[in-house]
Formats: sequence, C-alpha cells, structure tokens
Amino acid sequence: MLRSLRRSTALAGGCVAALGLGLVLAAGSPATAAAQTSVQTSVQTDPNGRYTAEEIHHFLEGFYGNHGPTAWEREHLVSDQLKEKAAENPGFDVLLCAQNAPRDIEVGEVTTAQSAGVGWATITTTWDGSPRTASFTAYVDLDGSKPMKLLDVYCGTDG
Repeated sequence: MLRSLRRSTALAGGCVAALGLGLVLAAGSPATAAAQTSVQTSVQTDPNGRYTAEEIHHFLEGFYGNHGPTAWEREHLVSDQLKEKAAENPGFDVLLCAQNAPRDIEVGEVTTAQSAGVGWATITTTWDGSPRTASFTAYVDLDGSKPMKLLDVYCGTDG
C-alpha cells in the first residue's frame, strides 16, 4: 500500500512539475523568466545540470512500482537501445530480468558516476516461488537536459 502511494505521489509530482514548466514556457514573456528559472531549479537540483541520486531513486521507484513498469512507462521512459534489447528477447522481460511479474520490487541505494554520466541502483524483486528474491542493476542517464529514462538493465549476478 505504501509503495503504491509513493508511486502515485511520485507520478503526480512529476506531472505537476512538467505541467508547471509547460505553462511557464508557453507564457514566453520576459516577466516569466524568473518563474521559469524557479521551476527548472525545483525540477533540477544539481548545479551541474545532472539528475541527483535522490531524483533517480524516485524515478526508479515510480518506474518499477510494486510489480513492474506499465505499458506506458515501457514506451515512454525507456531508451531506444533498451527497447531494442527487449525486442530481441521475446518471452523474457528484460526490464525485470524475469519471465513474469514479481510480488514486490524494492529499489536500493543509487550510485552516480558523474564522469560516466550514469546513475544506477540494485533492484530487488520478491517472488512467491523459489528463489524468493532476485536482483539486477538498472541504469539511468544523468543528463538533466533530457527527460529521465531507463538506459539499460544488467541481469547478471555477482559471483
């Protein structure tokens, strides 16, 4: 229930921020320049124009939710490269590193590599069968000038 509420809150917050930025840009007058900067600052908090670990964490929580991304999220919040990877693997959900929907999903701590321009987190899925959990790594572009998208997923395990 709490994860569902967080997902709804994150999605609503993102929509409100996007709507606010769109309205400011539509106004286009010099008087709105300060308001535009204010909206951009609230959406983009890193001084170097990169998404922060906190923003990436919120994105991944909203993207994965409790049971995996929706069809809309798969279409609009995934890089073209990852969509191609998914298309090349029919019968296997590349975004979840699985063949079906998990019972629950948790997003771990986000690490950012400014020099590489990516952030990543371990995603842990919980299943009803055995093994009870599985983990994979999800990667997000840090470039704040572009909409946030899932860049890649690494399904391999350490060992």
